[in-house]
Amino acid sequence: MVKATKEKTMVEGNEKVFKVLVSDAMSKEGLLPLLESEHVSCIQKNVEEAKQELDQVDALLIRSATKVTAELLEKMPNVKIIARAGVGVDNVDIEAATKNGIIVINAPDGNTISTAEHSFAMMASLVRKIPQANTSTKNGEWARKKFQGTELFGKNLGIVGFGRIGSEIAKRAKAFQMPVFVFDPFLNKERAEKFGVINCTLDEVLEQADIITVHTPLTKETKGLLDHKNIEKTKKGVFLINCARGGIIDEDALVHFLKTGHVAGAALDVFEEEPATNKQLLNFDQVIATPHIAASTKEAQLNVAAQVSKEVLNYFEGKPVVNSINLPTLSKEVFERIQPYYELAKSMGSILSQCMKTPINEIEVFYDGEVTNLETSITTRSLIAGFLRPRVDRQVNDVNAAVIAKERGISFGEKHLNNSSGYSNVISATVYGEETTFNIKGTYVKEYGPRIVRINDFKVDFSPYGHLVYIEHYDKPGVIGNVGQLLGKHSINIGSMQVGRKEEGGKALMMLSIDKQICESVLKELVDTEEIIYVNKIELI
Repeated sequence: MVKATKEKTMVEGNEKVFKVLVSDAMSKEGLLPLLESEHVSCIQKNVEEAKQELDQVDALLIRSATKVTAELLEKMPNVKIIARAGVGVDNVDIEAATKNGIIVINAPDGNTISTAEHSFAMMASLVRKIPQANTSTKNGEWARKKFQGTELFGKNLGIVGFGRIGSEIAKRAKAFQMPVFVFDPFLNKERAEKFGVINCTLDEVLEQADIITVHTPLTKETKGLLDHKNIEKTKKGVFLINCARGGIIDEDALVHFLKTGHVAGAALDVFEEEPATNKQLLNFDQVIATPHIAASTKEAQLNVAAQVSKEVLNYFEGKPVVNSINLPTLSKEVFERIQPYYELAKSMGSILSQCMKTPINEIEVFYDGEVTNLETSITTRSLIAGFLRPRVDRQVNDVNAAVIAKERGISFGEKHLNNSSGYSNVISATVYGEETTFNIKGTYVKEYGPRIVRINDFKVDFSPYGHLVYIEHYDKPGVIGNVGQLLGKHSINIGSMQVGRKEEGGKALMMLSIDKQICESVLKELVDTEEIIYVNKIELI
């Protein structure tokens, strides 16, 4: 948990009045927790107007207009917490804030309902041609036959991404008696049953849905997710909706399928370039568009302002802060002792998440040796956060990881063992899925840094950094040579190679460290190589 220290709340025995700069326009009602506090002085000016007071500011509240750069932070030596009234923190230099010991928080839940409602409003407007009919009628026409629409009742709704917003969409679709097909690679059976949705592969959603709405973050995996190849798999006459992030739907592919009539219409609140510049896309009559306003409601703006105001006030009062984006504040001594294990656990969580690409029910974390003398709950949260980060549509950190895991139906716990591992310190974790489990073990050696020493039943020894390729294969002559030759053909240099096996001639594991990221086509070539069972790339920063 993040707490203010006594030094931050007391000055020479007297209660300090904290200065809070609100540099972007925010709901006054949402700011009431701060405005009504006798220990807080609110300055409502932009950064330029407040430049003479920047060195006295304890907290900074922003929306999207203020750009929090390293240069700005140099002018604010006393700022302790930055609060973004909204979800995205692209306008904050997180690394610079962390280096300066500044906590960055956001309001991840404040606009969930507004975005879900906007998405559903776009869906209804799209299938009933409401914007087009509105424009026609206002132009003096009465073209009733021209605007014959489609009912939502009984139509198959496909939801890609089942986080906070996707699940709210599902609730509303049920009220319209729409069967809901969901693709989320990490949606487990229990949560699907709770919401009454059908858990599917992406191809199953594409093939069965009459309407598809996307609700994922924009990552390297989701960029262009609905591209030419995938849109081609959809039903003729499908409707597509994107109120999540521009770029999830490939706009060039969308234009192509709108021209052919395969896509009956699209509703877009977000675009690859904003303000929207793709005139060819916007000129289609069957495309309706809004200027990235899904989160823009009075209620949402009030909610996000109130959420960050309460968080900032909690921080000043020494209470826990939940929605921290960066590391929680620790004493220098504690952080220096725990940091090597903290970083090891985070990398282990990321490896587990990238290797276990199925729904998860439980994560167990075990500690052995010297590390058991430390505050291991911090490292456990680091591992859980590392595991969840690629899987959810919100910022994940050590503070909110437990809450997000619970929301996702994932239980977790930690146990201390009695130094039976043979290493001076060990962190191991087992992930339990619906059909399989995955185990990883790591250690920290002062001279060599963090090391991964076992994956499942295979002994290995590699550093958890950079670009890695995980290969399961049969222990046969020539396999290693074939892999090296194939990567060499594509000018991919192998930095290191670790091979482990259970028995001669049986299954074996190969872990490669390579100098650059491997592309999907090369991965496919590896999978097609004789004696190779499974290949997966792992990216660790």
